[in-house]
Amino acid sequence: MKTNAIEEALVERFLRYVRVPSQSKANGGKVVPSTEEQWDMAHLLQKELEALGMQEVSLSDKCVLTAYLPANLPPDAPRVPAIGFCAHLDTVDVSLSPVVKPQRISYAGDDIVLNAEKNIVMRATEHPELTPYVGQELIVTDGTSVLGADNKAAIANIMTALATLAGDPALRHGEVYVAFVPDEECGLWGSKNMDFTKFPVDYAYTIDCCALGEVVYETFNAGSAEVTIYGVSAHPMSAKGVLVNPTLLAVDFVNLFDRRETPECTEGTEGYIWCQAIRSNPTTAMVELNIRDHDKTRYEERKRLIVANVEKLRQMEPRCRVEYTIEDTYGNIADAVTDENRQAIDNIYEAMEGLGITPRTISMRGGTDGSFISTKGILTPNYFTGGLNFHSNYEFLPIPSLRKSYELTMALIALTYKKAQ
Repeated sequence: MKTNAIEEALVERFLRYVRVPSQSKANGGKVVPSTEEQWDMAHLLQKELEALGMQEVSLSDKCVLTAYLPANLPPDAPRVPAIGFCAHLDTVDVSLSPVVKPQRISYAGDDIVLNAEKNIVMRATEHPELTPYVGQELIVTDGTSVLGADNKAAIANIMTALATLAGDPALRHGEVYVAFVPDEECGLWGSKNMDFTKFPVDYAYTIDCCALGEVVYETFNAGSAEVTIYGVSAHPMSAKGVLVNPTLLAVDFVNLFDRRETPECTEGTEGYIWCQAIRSNPTTAMVELNIRDHDKTRYEERKRLIVANVEKLRQMEPRCRVEYTIEDTYGNIADAVTDENRQAIDNIYEAMEGLGITPRTISMRGGTDGSFISTKGILTPNYFTGGLNFHSNYEFLPIPSLRKSYELTMALIALTYKKAQ
């Protein structure tokens, strides 16, 4: 398929997908998927996978959609590693409209009027990230929603690649598995509910970061802690020596941590403990903490610090009762790298070189579905969708970058086959 035809196929799919509302809602994984709308996206893709002739198309009761394209190998060919691609069905809820009204424009370098009626303008002086894309076609929002390139650009990429492979028997490849999962934006709950017997790959890729050339195989180790402080209530007129105020104790507890090691004071690979919320009443206070660090040893030290500070609080006020829970959320992809699976990462750089893409390797201050999948023994690095300004009504997707992301997907599949010969 010619470049222009590929571009149009990618854009057509992307525009179709973003018009399906599929925001997720944070609920701590109590119900997965968190919104009914994500089923609409899953059912659409299920039908398309079946129409393409994919095998073992399966939609779980948790809205995890899996399928695979059988290997297309000549007789007596050596085994080719099975590879997988994962993208998420949901778009983020940042209190904007769930309905996406995309616009395709040619960017000349000036301000972009996203919505004249509402006077929503993307000003070039305020958005220098637009500068490299002067002269290119962009897909933008109408200013009332996110665009949803996070992660529907990846879905369009993967589905177009499957269509290309299925339509051309001359393109040799091993087994290619796909997984489309819900609720990535609110805790990676989709990947945590994957049936990995339906994703039996040697390694995999997520396509879930930003500008052209970005590569991620180092993410945070992530966990959460919940500390519950039980005080003693009393009427203020007779409170002296009786009242144990859990709200004040929660403040005392939070103040035991180093204020310099918080999200607003750290960058790069510096970790933190983030007091995300304090909820209290006259008898009980609950403190929610997020724990993040790229280094596994430091991450474990931060968990131990929380336990030590709980004990300090108990000593400060023996009349209170303090309980806590600490849970791991996801791991650093880099901790899953071995000599045997390193090829998954090396292939990204080799394929980029062949495509003339300059790599930009990032230590992500966050995580992807691959951060969890990698903890299951399936190394899953991440590469760019091409989109920028995710989680914003100023999100935009340069069409040439979307095409390059697709070309990288195809190159990785081809390279995996080539290296096995």
